[in-house]
This record gives sequence, structure tokens and C-alpha cells, in this order.
Amino acid sequence: MSRLRIMASLAAVAIAGALAVVLPVAPASAAACATPWSSSAVYTGGMTASYNAHNWSAKWWTQNEVPGNADVWADQGTCSGGGSTPPPSGSCSYPNWVAGRTYVTGDIVKYTNGQYYRASHDNPGYDPTISTWYWDPYTCSGGGSTPPPTGGFVVSEAQFNQMFPSRNSFYTYSGLVAALSAYPAFATTGSDTVKKQEAAAFLANVNHETGGLVYIVEQNTANYPHYCDTSQPYGCPAGQAAYYGRGPIQLSWNFNYKAAGDALGINLLNNPNLVQTDASVAWKTGIWYWMSQNGPGTMTAHNAMVNGYGFGQTIRSINGSLECDGRNPAQVQSRVSAYQRFTQILGVSPGNNLSC
Repeated sequence: MSRLRIMASLAAVAIAGALAVVLPVAPASAAACATPWSSSAVYTGGMTASYNAHNWSAKWWTQNEVPGNADVWADQGTCSGGGSTPPPSGSCSYPNWVAGRTYVTGDIVKYTNGQYYRASHDNPGYDPTISTWYWDPYTCSGGGSTPPPTGGFVVSEAQFNQMFPSRNSFYTYSGLVAALSAYPAFATTGSDTVKKQEAAAFLANVNHETGGLVYIVEQNTANYPHYCDTSQPYGCPAGQAAYYGRGPIQLSWNFNYKAAGDALGINLLNNPNLVQTDASVAWKTGIWYWMSQNGPGTMTAHNAMVNGYGFGQTIRSINGSLECDGRNPAQVQSRVSAYQRFTQILGVSPGNNLSC
């Protein structure tokens, strides 16, 4: 190589070295945002969602727990490309706003003025036109008519309120609808009549167990220490008196908390209080029992209704050992009367074989 070429090469190396020192390094681009977090979606450990321009990873099973406000979510850093995407455009199937009803970030409602609003923060039913810090206007095209019952449930919110006029505010309709995803066959199997009969049967038994959705926990506290079966290998990690009746079917005993938790993907054995603090979890335990447990009966309550055995067999599955076969006819009649009332509200015949 000639001396001229050698000097030119050295000069090029020197210039490149200088540029390497002087030029700034381009910042790494933010990760793409995952699918936006949804208050109604169920997330299990390792699943990701985006919220407020951050990606979040679920540590364990969660639903309706806002990323950043709940320990269940691990922050995976900032992201770009979305994170708060609204529901598909062209859809106006959003429920009417209800004063005093709890809303979570992202919920969309139709206000009394005909306009739509999206919750920008969790709030206990603040008026969208007054508490503007909690709500953002939302443009909705494609109609605006009030949709059918939320989630396709055969019982509308108005009918639910008619059934339970004095219910505890804990037992929310939205919590019930959110719980339906755990067992998609519930109140969706068979004809429209059968679907409504099953929903009425479930709610009638719930009505009896909770005094009209008034009681969240078992009222006789003296019973609390009795629900720990120490013969179970997993014991009672939450405490001997921690497994008393809770929720719409009054879930009790450590083995039932474990079985329900295992089926639902929720650690209820260690966290039984979730059944009295999270409405969706509470409703899920009730539907779990209804769909999967025979109890003292010979079939699940679900199978009793969809296979034509009648409402009486649901009583046997839930508390037949104490009520059926003449043991407590007044309690049986209480359940039957509620079922007849609820089927009337839903506009269907109660069918046959009402008693056990």
C-alpha cells in the first residue's frame, strides 16, 4: 500500500474515532404496548396488559384490579403504541350511567343527556357532567340504544334490582355479570325458558341463603371455629375460625374454600376474606358450587335445571340433608316462593317438581 493510502486510512480511522466519541447514542425505543387492560378480563400469572402507557405483568390471578393500584401487577416499564384503546368503534352497546354505582377506569356509560362518557379514574358513581376529573367525553357512533342485559345474562339489572330491593350494596349486578365468565354454561344452556329458569333458581337459593342478598357473612359467629377440618393435609392456614360462611351460597369449610379456589384459580385457602371483600369473587364461588357440586344431592343444581329434574333438586343439592324429605318444609317453601316470584319477574313458567 502507498504512503498516501496509508495516511488516508489513518485519517479515516481518526475521524471515525472522533465521531464515535462526539455523536450521541440513539435512545432505545419504548416497548410496544400490550393489549390494553380490561376491568372485566381475567388475568393469570405471567399475562400482560398495558395501562397508562406502561406494560404490566400479572403476578397471579386477578380481575378488576387496576394496574399500579394493586400489588398483583408488576410494572414492566413504559410502552408506546396504545395502552388505553377504547372498545371497537361503531359500537354503542354501553349501559346507562347509574348514580352511586362503582365504576372502574375505562368503563363507558350512556348519560341521561344521551352522551357517552368513559371513566378516567375509579369512582363511586360520580355524575359525569359534574365530576369531570373522573370522566372523559367519549364519541360513540353506530346507534346509542340501550343494549340487552350486560354480558348476555338473561336477567337484566332492572330485574335484578326488582328481585332484591333491599340488597346489600356489596352484591353488585356488575360483580355477578363479571363472574359469569368462570362458567360460560351457566344460564346459557337450553331454551330461553330453561336459561331463565336456571337463573331464577340460582337467585332464589341465593335469596334464601343471604336473606335477600342482605348478609355477606354467616351471622352465627359461634359456628366460626367449627369449619376447620384438621384432617385435611393442607390444614387451615388462614386460622381455625377463618372458613365461616361467606358470599351468596355461604361458602364454608376449609376444604370448600380450597376446592373453589383451585377451580377458579384464586388462592382462597390462604385468602378466604376475598369472598367477603370482592363481589366478583363472591359470585364466582356461588356459581362454582352451583355448576360443580352435588352437595347432599345426586346431581349439580345446574344439571337439575337444564335436564328437567326441577327446582326441588337444586334445594337437595344445596341443603337437602337438613331441609328435604320433610325435615324442614318451611325452609323449602321459602326457597320455592322466591323461585316462583323470580320466574314471574322473568316471564317464564316455574316448571314442575318444585319441592324436595
